[in-house]
Amino acid sequence: MISSRRKFIKRGLLSVASIPLVELSLSEAKASSLPMLDPNIINAKALAYTNDYKTVESKPEYKPGSTCLNCSYFNKETGACPIFAGFGVAAEGWCRAWRPVS
Repeated sequence: MISSRRKFIKRGLLSVASIPLVELSLSEAKASSLPMLDPNIINAKALAYTNDYKTVESKPEYKPGSTCLNCSYFNKETGACPIFAGFGVAAEGWCRAWRPVS
């Protein structure tokens, strides 16, 4: 009986310890399941979205150092942006809706 309790406790602890690994793999799956935003889509064009912030550094509305990665809208876990619902955006990307993380 003591042996079966030990097995039960060990299995329970192992199961609990594996939960973060499952969550990590699920968030990676979510990120990879989003199609990347095409800069030629109408709402992307309206906000001057680009996959590479270096292409807009000369624009007056661009603030040095602003990228999707440090935008308050960007979800680092999924690569998604609510401005462009249903799409992933490049971490090095930029658009006019950029807001600093507060």
